[in-house]
Amino acid sequence: MSHLNLSAVLEHPARLTPERVAITHGGQQITYRELNAKAGQVAGGLHALGIRAGDHVALSCPNVPWFPIAYFGILKAGAAVVPINVLLKPREIAYHLKDSDAKAYLAFEGTPEFPLATMAKVASVEARCPHFIVMPRDPSSPPADDLAIGAIMRDPPAFVSPRRDPHDTAVILYTSGTTGHPKGAELTHANMVTNAITSHDMFAPAFSGGGQVVTLITLPLFHSTAQTAQMNAALYGGFRLVLHSRFDPAAVVDTFAREQVGLWIGVPTMYWALLQHARSGAAVGNAAASLRVCASGGAPLPVEVLRDFERTFGVRVLEGYGLSETSPVVAFNQLQRPSKPGTVGLPIFGVDVRCIDEHDNPLPPGEHGEVVVRGPNVMKGYFERPEATAEAMRGGWFRTGDIGQFDADGYLSIVDRKKDMILRGGFNVYPREIEEVLMTHPAVALSAVVGLPDERLGEEIKAYVVLRAGATVTAEELIAWCKEQMASFKYPRSIEFRESLPLTATGKVLKRELR
Repeated sequence: MSHLNLSAVLEHPARLTPERVAITHGGQQITYRELNAKAGQVAGGLHALGIRAGDHVALSCPNVPWFPIAYFGILKAGAAVVPINVLLKPREIAYHLKDSDAKAYLAFEGTPEFPLATMAKVASVEARCPHFIVMPRDPSSPPADDLAIGAIMRDPPAFVSPRRDPHDTAVILYTSGTTGHPKGAELTHANMVTNAITSHDMFAPAFSGGGQVVTLITLPLFHSTAQTAQMNAALYGGFRLVLHSRFDPAAVVDTFAREQVGLWIGVPTMYWALLQHARSGAAVGNAAASLRVCASGGAPLPVEVLRDFERTFGVRVLEGYGLSETSPVVAFNQLQRPSKPGTVGLPIFGVDVRCIDEHDNPLPPGEHGEVVVRGPNVMKGYFERPEATAEAMRGGWFRTGDIGQFDADGYLSIVDRKKDMILRGGFNVYPREIEEVLMTHPAVALSAVVGLPDERLGEEIKAYVVLRAGATVTAEELIAWCKEQMASFKYPRSIEFRESLPLTATGKVLKRELR
């Protein structure tokens, strides 16, 4: 292939089935023809602003139609998309803009309760991003003080999307490592297209009866799973995408029935919440009637939750595994084979997975080792971090930092984590980042953050803090301060003050003892 653009997953169905509905959100419906045309208008507008092939354009947007419109518009312009978590605060957003060298920033206006564009503009000014563009809640009344996306959108008869090589960067997804500083994983057009097609093909056998498949997206679209395994995979297959801006169990059950949803992907906390909703006496019979398959990722799904959900909703749940650096899907329990609850299934098409020992030797079934991956899904590297890239890609295999094992049938289980990462409600939380923020508080001398088991969220965040001599602050005051400094899924929910922390001989905190 000499030319490939991820936008093809939209352009192809727009040619085949232009009048088929692509997006449903609230009372709004957008056809494939309209979605593709709007994305083309955004591309033309970005080009007029000076955005060129290879530039990076940031995007902050919840699950509303603006996300796919802007996402594919950026791609059509030949630029790479930098999706930003909408829960981040200005300090965090500015870091992403500066680190990715974003040439433009498209941000959803938000709501009066959560003015996303206001925070985004503060970050844009701090990062000195050349272009800040607002996507309004109501396109008919754009914001007065900022450049609205409607002002740049234009029919692009004279604009032709630049050619992109399959190994050019399509998306930069930010993830953190042991340093706690977010790194941008550069995912190519080939990475993203192949993973989307493979994701579609995994679910396709459940829908052999014909008719348009409906998928409900409740995971945030800035998240790699929703982006690849749902949005891109579903558009490639000509599905109808029903977008929910936030997860609410009652609304999800109602949407299952009203929209005749056939496919849904969630994280374990969502499955837990839907079961709690059903146990409260809510009827789920009609909701379950159209469901053909559900999938779970982001964190281990407790076996009992999986089995209870399958019994309650009468649908098979497939658990899988992936990472931002792998586009993201690596392995999945697939429809053609029996599922094994507690495992993440078999490696997907074209992907090799091993469990290795400390000397990089592959281990036999039943033995624990670090999970390493190679295949068309693996990133080209971390943006402008050659040392981190070399460390993660030693020997041609991507080192996941997770500990796993294979069984005799080739099913992979993730049994532990090599890194200190906390998985809270499906979100990756990195202790080092929180510790560094805590250390900026004038009363804090030392801190250590760990994840503790939590029935609902999988893990909850706890901070151990040593105060500076003579300083006073309560746990409640420090937690409230943390809420102002970091995204809502990151701040510690409990703080314990200590006179000292357990240390190794070299001065490293013994987090194992704290846990």
